[in-house]
Amino acid sequence: MTHPFEIELETTLPASPEQVWEAIATGPGIDSWFMGRNEVEPREGGTAAMETGGHREEALVTAYEPGKRLATRTSPGEDGRFMAFEYLIEGRGGAATVLRVVHSGLLGDDWQDEYDALRRGWPFHLGTLAQYLTHFAARTAVPVFAAAPTGRRTAQDVRAALAGALSLPTPVTVGARAQAEPAGLPPLDGEVVWADDERFGLRTADGLYTFHHGAGTALMFHHLFGADTDGAEDAWQRWLVRVLG
Repeated sequence: MTHPFEIELETTLPASPEQVWEAIATGPGIDSWFMGRNEVEPREGGTAAMETGGHREEALVTAYEPGKRLATRTSPGEDGRFMAFEYLIEGRGGAATVLRVVHSGLLGDDWQDEYDALRRGWPFHLGTLAQYLTHFAARTAVPVFAAAPTGRRTAQDVRAALAGALSLPTPVTVGARAQAEPAGLPPLDGEVVWADDERFGLRTADGLYTFHHGAGTALMFHHLFGADTDGAEDAWQRWLVRVLG
């Protein structure tokens, strides 16, 4: 049995409508703040695709109005489930832009858990978008994804292990400083810019780093703006496995 849902959010971003459009309607722009590796065919009727951890999902571009509106919709599954996204952009003069996001569709039998996860996740993603436009505007990132099983560890234990490896205090709070020297990676020195019950995010001089501790799995979604990113995904995967080992 499917259940309809809709999540609507609005945020004011420190950027022009053109900058916001590049961030939400192009593959390199989305790579710089959202999840996975992304592609957007720039036309109505085109394809928008996201690949995360080897899984690729495609959607149809149902509206494409540069600087104003982008909408996509996935094909319905066998049970009728689908996801639809709409982004509406409105300039507010100067370098401020209002972005309204509507995420809707049909969820499956476990719809309540799925809905709660989506509802909690969107404020974080929009916060990351604001960080990107504030500190890395006109740059694009290399996305990094890593995942590792957490075994029988509780979410609190996983968070404590991640925080300890980054020299962060517990509880993790916004404004705390993170420092680490992951093997095979440049030293990490940054500030916590987001912290909730499921994830925390860091900003350094050359990247945005997300650490997520879900049920049974720990995930990382990083956006690296530095010049030397070869091998970074493999190195972060090894780091995560070692921290949780």
